This record gives sequence, C-alpha cells and structure tokens, in this order.
Amino acid sequence: MLIGVLKEIKDNEYRVGMTPSGVRELVNAGHQVMVEHDAGAGIGLSDTDYQQAGAIIIALASDVFAQADMIVKVKEPQLVERSMLRPNQILFTYLHLAPDQQQTKDLVASGAICIAYETVTDKHGGLPLLAPMSEVAGKIAVQAGAHTLEKTQGGMGVLLGGVPGVAPANVVVLGGGVVGLSAARMALGLGADVTIIDKSLARLKVLDEQFGPHLKTLFSTSDMIEKALSRADLIIGAVLIPGHKTPKLVTKAMLVNLKPGSVLVDVAIDQGGCFETSKPTTHNEPTYIVDNIIHYCVANMPAGVARTSTFALTNATLPFIIELANKGIQQSLQDNRHLRAGVNIYQHYVTYQSIAELHSYDYVAIESLIS
Repeated sequence: MLIGVLKEIKDNEYRVGMTPSGVRELVNAGHQVMVEHDAGAGIGLSDTDYQQAGAIIIALASDVFAQADMIVKVKEPQLVERSMLRPNQILFTYLHLAPDQQQTKDLVASGAICIAYETVTDKHGGLPLLAPMSEVAGKIAVQAGAHTLEKTQGGMGVLLGGVPGVAPANVVVLGGGVVGLSAARMALGLGADVTIIDKSLARLKVLDEQFGPHLKTLFSTSDMIEKALSRADLIIGAVLIPGHKTPKLVTKAMLVNLKPGSVLVDVAIDQGGCFETSKPTTHNEPTYIVDNIIHYCVANMPAGVARTSTFALTNATLPFIIELANKGIQQSLQDNRHLRAGVNIYQHYVTYQSIAELHSYDYVAIESLIS
C-alpha cells in the first residue's frame, strides 16, 4: 500500500501523523510511504530523518493526495484538503464530525473512506486513539488555566497551588474520564484544591479510591454544578460522549454566579464544548471574555506540546495503520470490530449513527457495506 503523510495546515498545528520510526516499520513490511516536505519540521523531524527511514519526500500536498491509497493525518481535513480526497481513498485521522456539518457533507461527497481516531474502540470499551491526546489535553488544560489565572493574562491573579498562609486555587473538573483524571492529577500535583464532578457513581468511587481525601468527588446535578462553580477559580470542561455533541453543562446564565476573572477551559470544544458560551479559539488568540469570565477554548490544545503529542499519538495509531496497510481496507474492517467502530463515512454513506442523526443523513451500518 502507498501511504501518504501530510504537513498539517490548521492554525499552529505542528503534530504529524507518522514519525520516521513508523515509516520504517511500514517500509520493512513492504509498503511505500510518501511524506510531504517539512511535515515534521515543527517538532524537529527533518526530511532527512524520514528519507533515512525509507520515505519518499513529496513537495506538494496535492501530489500526496493524488497518489496515496491511505492518508494519515492528525487533525480533521481542512476545506482545501477535503477537496483533494478521492473516492475509495482511506483517510485516517481525527474527524470530530458531531459539531461540523460542512465537513461531514464534504467527506460524504468525496467518496473517501473516513476513519476517525476518536471512535476507534478497544476490548475494554475504551477509545485507545483518543486516550493519548486526552491525557495530554487534561494536563495542558491545567497549565493553560494556571497561566490564564495570572493577572497579566486577565485573570484574578491567583496562584494555583497557593503558598503557606494563603489558600490554593479551587479547581473544578467536569467529567471524570481520561481528560478529567489527567487534569485532576496535574492540578493536585500543583497543590490546588480539586473537585471532580461526574454522573457515574462507579467512576466517582474509582477516583475516590485512587486519590482518597486529596480529591473531592461530587455527583453531577445542575444544582451541584452551580454550587461548585460559585467557589471555583478554574473550571475545566472534560466531558465526552463519543460521536455526539457535548452537553452544555454550564449555561450563560450561570456565569453571573462565578468569580470575576475566573477561567473556563473547554477541552471538549472539538465536540462542540460543554459551556454554552464556548467557541473555538486558536493558540494565537486562545482566550476571550464573556461576562467577566475568561474562556480558553483552543481546539487543538495538544499541539502546544506537539512533539510529546506526536509520539504519544503515533504509538497508538501505528498498529492500526500497519493492519490497514497489510490487509487492505475490506479485510481489516471485516477482521477488526474495533477498527470498524472508527469508520464514520464509507464512500458516500454515513456509517456512524449519531453523526447521521445529527446531520440528517440516512444511517448505513458499516457491516452491510463490507460483507
């Protein structure tokens, strides 16, 4: 198989879909890999590094799209990239289609086979290709929130961990999944007063057993969220419903009860965000203010630590890429139900039910298309 690796063009996105090590594994397995010029330059991976691993360096993204059987990326394809997709070409990347009707429309029209990292599953019911970036995003959310709380950044001037004689910041994390756990661990390590709110008692029990009295846990109700937010200095939105838009747990009306200068960090912004007042921002302009509350809603937070993120992500994606290359799309999907779960669009059909419902397409089960 001929695999293409692109240079990401989203704002301040320096991650890359494959490292030279991954290229070498594929070449050793008998495949060809095309890498766009300077695809990894932003994280210190040169064209020479890729060439020494066996890759062919291609000057233009359009040539990669024109020739590759499978495109491996990190972020969702931008408009110009979607226009270059071909029928039956495999696209393997994050898609986050739930809040993005136009991208869904363009991918359906392309006839490509689009596999979303964020909906590939594992035998434990987890999301193995989302988890690495969720871990990174949880930690970044705390770092970014702590920085934004500084007075020079518009915050109230609170040090997350406090100092002797001065109380630490109060951090509330909405959601106790991978992002929430990572954020809580980071905030606790910095000495903050941390509360996690989740609707799963079983999950709260696990967190309580893991952290003991150092971490406060609360069952999620609107009343409990409002009370917790009124005391918070930093609120981190870490809610995920795979393939769905994120529920709006914090309404605009609730902002009046928050401390002026407090910070909301919406890690769920890729899926629409869990604050009603959230809108996607970039690393160039990461924040904005609504009712004296600072919002940090960068849609690709892990890109801020692009080198760490790239290696963490590609460690998880490489086995799936190798399987797709070795077996081809049909056999891979027939053999691997977890990979099948990642297929959001197959040729001109929407094969992920919640995406079909959200954007008014007929849902077609992937099994019926590959049998």
